[in-house]
Parts: sequence; C-alpha cells; structure tokens
Amino acid sequence: MKKLVLLSFLSLLAVCAQATSPIISLVPVSKVYMPKGFDSNDMAEIVVTGFLPNLCYKSPIVKTKVEGKNIIVSVYAINHEPTHELECTRMIVPFLIPVDVGVLDRGQYNVTVNEQEKGQMKITEALSSAVDEHVYAYVEHVLIKPGSRNVILKGHNPSDCYVFDRVDYFHNDKDVYSVLPKMKQISLDCPMKMVPFAIETKIPQDLDAKQVLLHVRTMHGKSVNAVFE
Repeated sequence: MKKLVLLSFLSLLAVCAQATSPIISLVPVSKVYMPKGFDSNDMAEIVVTGFLPNLCYKSPIVKTKVEGKNIIVSVYAINHEPTHELECTRMIVPFLIPVDVGVLDRGQYNVTVNEQEKGQMKITEALSSAVDEHVYAYVEHVLIKPGSRNVILKGHNPSDCYVFDRVDYFHNDKDVYSVLPKMKQISLDCPMKMVPFAIETKIPQDLDAKQVLLHVRTMHGKSVNAVFE
C-alpha cells in the first residue's frame, strides 16, 4: 500500500513538473534590417526587432541556417506560461538582436524570418584577403541625443597607438545607416591600455524612413545597433 501511495505521489509530481515546464515558442518580429556593405570576407549580419508578448517570455533565442542562396532565421523565446494558463503580466518587452549569418560567398541571398520572406541581402566579392581594410573604434554604446540628429559613440580602445580619425556613413537606400568610426595608427608600439572615448557625430538625412537603424561597425568585427526616429 505504501509503495502504491509513493508511486501515485511521484506520478503526480511528474505531471505537475511537465505542466509547468517552459517551452520554446516563436515570437513576433516587427522589423528586419539588412545593412549594406558586407563582402565575402565579412561576418555578415542582419538585425531583427520585435517584442516578447508578455512577462512570461524570457531570453530571445535566434537560430540561423543558410541553404544555398537562402538565409533562414527563426526567433524564439523561452515561454514560462504553464499549460494551466497561469496569469502573466500583459506587458510587451521589445528586443533588438544582431544576427550573425556567417561568412558568405558573393551573391544575392533571400532572407526569411519566422517563415516570412523579408527581402534580399547582397554580398560583394572581397577586394583582398584581409578581413577588413580599416580599423574601427571599439564602440560599446550608442547614445542618441534627444531633440537632435547627433549621437555619441562611447567605448574603450585597447591601446593608445590608434586614435580616432573620422566617421564615415553609407546606407542601404532604405532604412539602415552603416556607421564606420575609423581609427588611424600613430605608433608601432601598442601597449595594452584601456583608453575611453566619446565620439559625437551627426546622422545624415539621406533616407526617408521614419525609423532607421544605426549599424555601427566595431573593432572586434561585430556591431552595435540602435534605432533612430
């Protein structure tokens, strides 16, 4: 009899654990930005924005695969809503995620996100075998100055042998400004020394979109991104 009670209790625990276990769910993606300027030596990126439906959704997860000339992206989150529908606070949580799609051969790629076609991304042929012909500042944050078109790029460079030179911009003719904070070398001796910087720059007015993405290239080959309205 005791064994029967114990088995029944363990079965009940297993059912409860299964009922409250989180699941992985697709989450809404509101915008997909495709920066211009990647070549066949670059780690190409797209940027997705969206929102988690309520506070039971946590930790967005992105899965990416490339099949031929198709880039397929799925955006999930951990969903803690149990099957018995525990009440969750109905507050959406926005997210902005840069997505590495890999080093790609030159060509035109179709981009699909959460099973919806989002456009095409062009990869050009690299002009040299170098990973990148420019050194960019190690930007960590992008601060948008309210009421102006100015932004401040903040971060730390790992040495004082490079100093800031200039910021170059180009765009994808639609909704993305690629921001290139270029550095120049002033010494062959590059001791490890964290040098803080704050670079103020003005965003051009070449695009008509109400919201544009600032896609800032950085020293480590990744990007820092911010949406500007």
